[in-house]
Order: sequence, then C-alpha cells, then structure tokens
Amino acid sequence: MSGLLATVVTHRRPEETHPGVEELIEVGRRAGARLVFGPDEAAKHGLRAAEGVELADAEPDGVDLCFALGGDGTILRGLRRYAGTGVPVFGVNYGEVGFLATVEREDARAAFECAFAREFDVLALPGIEVRAGDGDWIAINDVSVERQHGQRVATLAYSVGADEIGSVRCDGLVVATPAGSTGYNLANGGPVMAWGVEGMVVSFIAPHSLTARALVVAPGDTLAIENGSDDEPLDVVVDGRPVAILPAGGRLETRFRDRQGALAQLAGVSFYRRLHQKFGRLATLR
Repeated sequence: MSGLLATVVTHRRPEETHPGVEELIEVGRRAGARLVFGPDEAAKHGLRAAEGVELADAEPDGVDLCFALGGDGTILRGLRRYAGTGVPVFGVNYGEVGFLATVEREDARAAFECAFAREFDVLALPGIEVRAGDGDWIAINDVSVERQHGQRVATLAYSVGADEIGSVRCDGLVVATPAGSTGYNLANGGPVMAWGVEGMVVSFIAPHSLTARALVVAPGDTLAIENGSDDEPLDVVVDGRPVAILPAGGRLETRFRDRQGALAQLAGVSFYRRLHQKFGRLATLR
C-alpha cells in the first residue's frame, strides 16, 4: 500500500476526461492511495466520497502528487497551484499538443500504476515573477502584455536593469521561460530554449518594425516593460489568463525564479525527444 495522497484537476470538458478519472480512481484504490477532489471537480464528474476518494473544500496537507488530466492549460493550472512547493504534477494529455504532459491518454493506465508506485522522475521548472502595480504573480510558461481588442497599436519600452533596450510599436510583448518558449514565443519567431537553460526570452507580437528581434535575458537581471501609449491600457496575461490591466504610463517588472514548478516525467524522456514527438504530432494534425 503506497499511502500516496494526490489531488486531481481536469479540463473543462468532463465527457473527455471522465473515463480517465474513473481509471485513475480504480488504479489508485488498488494501490491504497487517497485521491482528493475539490468541489468543482467532484461536481464535474459526479463524484461522492468513497474508498480512496475524498472530497475537500480546502487544500489538504501533505499532498504527494497532483494529477492533471487535460491540455497544457490544465497542467499549468496544477503547476501554478503548487508553485514553489515541490509537489510534482503528473499530466495526462487530453488536449492537442500537450507539450508539458507526462503521457498521452492511451497510455494512462500503465502511467498511473507507475505514478502510484512513485516510479517517475521530477523535472524542476523555473518561473517568472511578475509585478505590476499592487499585484504579483508567478508564470510557469509566459507573461504577455497585449493590445486590447479595438485599441490602437501599443508602444512598449523595455529595459534591463538601468539600461533601456528599445521601444517598439507592436500588438504586444511576450516574456517566456524555457518551458514556455515553445508556445506563444515560438509563434512570434522567438527561439526555442531547452529545458535546463536559465533565463527569459522576450519576443514581440506583430511588431511594426524591421529591427525588433527576440532577446534572451540573463537569469539575474530584471526586465521592465513600460506602456508608452498616450491613453490606451494593455492586458497583462499570465499563462494564458488575463490577470491585470497595465495603464498608459504603467510599468511591469519580471524576474527569473528557479525551481517554481515540479513536472513529473517518465524515465528516459528528454526535452529533445519530447520536442520531436510533440511537434511531429503537430504536423499530423494539419
């Protein structure tokens, strides 16, 4: 009996993940594990307290593992939930790409058995500390400052420490971790950063310039972004979720923070293998 205590998060389409949840409960029950579901998850899947299944309104103490059944957004939700705690997130891909996923859904049963036997590696992921006004957040993938719908093109000045790097008219700017560099940053033409590289990459969304280029910022430096527009506010988006408004003249600061997320992965799966598999999968989806 493993005695492992795990929480579960799933994406918004329960009809897709419900068979996986049932399988997870079955395998967990045989392993003597305790699976904790919050009110939203319990309602989503029609769950009641039973052997191996606990319902809780608050975060339980002593969590060993978080299962995330969904796409990268769901896995990021788990990583943010346990940021800085060392609790690993074990992702099962129910999305399209699932770059952060530990396994694909068709391999879930065997993977759950490995998880309950604690037969997996843990990869520490860095994050980005974001501060704007009175708010602060941790991004695992990226933070972006974006032009609001219907507003004019943004003017963004960016600096590292006391040195201003430039000012760019664009639809927005993205600051990504190595894990997040394969997302919005890559779509902007920014470089892919291998997991294990330290630093943040800055790229621009639809820049109105021939000279705006991506920039990799060293891990010890503070990157500041200023909204240089006369009166247009901008959206601040952390890991795909709008979190704040950056007013005209407002300033946002980002800093690299090591070891914020803990991602479970099966033995023998490297970043480069994952890169090949996931982007090969993308090609077949066209």
